[in-house]
Amino acid sequence: MAPGVERIDWAAPWLQPWRAVGEPLAARIVAATADMAAAPADEAEPGLPVHAALSAAPGAPLRFVPQSDLPEGTAYEQHIFDTRCVPTRDNLHDFFNGLVWLHWPQAKRRMNQLQAQAIAAQGVGAVRGPLRDALTVFDENGALLQAPEPLWAALHARDWQRLFVDLRPLWGQARLLLLGHALMEKLVTPRKPMVAHVYKAPPAIESIANLDTWLAQALQPEPWATKPFAPLPVLGVPGWWSANQSASFYDDAQVFRPPRSGAAQR
Repeated sequence: MAPGVERIDWAAPWLQPWRAVGEPLAARIVAATADMAAAPADEAEPGLPVHAALSAAPGAPLRFVPQSDLPEGTAYEQHIFDTRCVPTRDNLHDFFNGLVWLHWPQAKRRMNQLQAQAIAAQGVGAVRGPLRDALTVFDENGALLQAPEPLWAALHARDWQRLFVDLRPLWGQARLLLLGHALMEKLVTPRKPMVAHVYKAPPAIESIANLDTWLAQALQPEPWATKPFAPLPVLGVPGWWSANQSASFYDDAQVFRPPRSGAAQR
């Protein structure tokens, strides 16, 4: 059993786009299937390894395999590109990575392709180049934000009072979709300082499948190497955390940091 999967709160607002697929998979990992629930402990079937549960998901875009299938000395991204197999450990981190592959297969393939191309051109060094670094940041902690322009202006200015208090009604027209599997893992135990690196998505695209296609096309080396993201403390999003109903929630400058002096705003 993957430690921590049983602690996922599928009622959390950030997990609603993932719940229909993710909750049944988590149940298969954690314990026996429902029809075995009443069986004696010595007769109950154990939960599935994470890789087996993900591979069995309907429409899985590639195979998930045990981490031991990754040959020693082979880069993880290169192995995925070459084999269409994702080495997967029995933990929360890799469970959420698998869920992202199931929901955003085109974007994940494109990120993997760009990683593999950079590895082929530059090799694997102690420090990633700008493009690989940006892709890794987004893969681990990224999100798409669809929002009216005034919210984006306030976010880029890091004017948190305007973003979350003055313009709070506009969040009813916004949608934040997580892609970063490390961020999703951390949100199993939510903490106020958690930040997503958000990328601007067109509000008119409603389905995740269409957003997936759009994002895969938007993933181009030159703009992405500049890290075209904005930091967003995710528990400040209205409706995502009960404590943020109070305006004083946003007074914490250690979380809602002012813009750096002299820093250019995108």
